[in-house]
Amino acid sequence: MQAGDVDAVMAIERQAYDFPWTTGNFIDSLSAGYEAELLLDARGARGALAAYRVAMVGVDEMHLLNLTVRPDLQGQGIARLMLDRLVLDCRRLALGTLWLEVRPSNARARALYARWGFHEVGLRRAYYPAAQGRREDAIVMRLAVPETTHGLD
Repeated sequence: MQAGDVDAVMAIERQAYDFPWTTGNFIDSLSAGYEAELLLDARGARGALAAYRVAMVGVDEMHLLNLTVRPDLQGQGIARLMLDRLVLDCRRLALGTLWLEVRPSNARARALYARWGFHEVGLRRAYYPAAQGRREDAIVMRLAVPETTHGLD
């Protein structure tokens, strides 16, 4: 992902979430050198964006900040593919742990992360914005990065 991709990313971000990241969130992440990847939809319009992710590298770990699949393509294994690639990046960088936060209300994402091997390890109270000025907690999940990655080695 580069700064020129942010308009296309924002179009999906706004479709996918009631409380999307801002353009500034993406620009700041890119400026900070975070790992950011796009996945293009080879079946659809030429060059159409299918998914993206942003992750921050730390000492011996990576933190997944945003993984989003275009709503009309969800449920087709794209998020799992993006996770596979992210874990490969962790292994390439010799990072042993992958962290993320997820809304308790996002059952689909929580199920995907659990199937992949993430474990719930904590809770961040009032982490996410929610309807009517409220806040929603975040479940903190951790993955010990495996030595093999679901057939992508």
